[in-house]
Amino acid sequence: MVKRRVLLAAFGLCLVLGFSALGRWQLGRGVEKEAMLAEAAAALAAPARPLGPASAQAGEEALKVSGAGRFLDTPPLWLDNQRRGQRVGVRLYCAFAPEGGTPLLVDLGWLPLAGDRALPMEGCPQGAATLAGLLVPPPAVGLRLGPGLEARDDGARWLAMRLEPAAVAAAWQLPALAPRVLRLDPALPLGHERDLELLANTLSPDKHRGYALQWFGLAAAAAAITLLLWFRKRP
Repeated sequence: MVKRRVLLAAFGLCLVLGFSALGRWQLGRGVEKEAMLAEAAAALAAPARPLGPASAQAGEEALKVSGAGRFLDTPPLWLDNQRRGQRVGVRLYCAFAPEGGTPLLVDLGWLPLAGDRALPMEGCPQGAATLAGLLVPPPAVGLRLGPGLEARDDGARWLAMRLEPAAVAAAWQLPALAPRVLRLDPALPLGHERDLELLANTLSPDKHRGYALQWFGLAAAAAAITLLLWFRKRP
């Protein structure tokens, strides 16, 4: 009987510790995303930096940039599982070479995906252009399950499960692509539906805090049940 009670108490303690760890992780993610939003707001309020030199810099911070260059002759790259409100679709990325900088992927906006999951026929812009927007890290990657990049229609279009510029550069036989991508200014007259919302396809800080409260509530419930079972009088 004593051994059974000890095992139950140990199991309850593991549940409490596990639920508490998940709650702390959710709180940490909320803090990280709040910092990301504050950083993006500060970047948008600052003067734009030249795109070319900024594209060659490593870093995780968001930068407001603008500059001239030309679109490379590469196929359109569609990022799968992208939400816009309640709608699900794909996001178009094209390669752009800024003057005096490193080629990078440009987010040209969102399009809905048909029920048969056929990729849109829209292609990438061609030739010279002057772009502006936010230079940011690629969308966050969840679990890395299966291939991240897939050629469609004999390479005429590409589908990405996750956006990894180095893998795209290797697949397209480019010398390199910048580690950050350009979120294109919605005011520019090219591309598709888009905005500069950094958390459009993921959880907001408030959602993370809500999940943290749920995990902490489960931890409290597990602790209460464990104590109840430990101190309950046996007949």
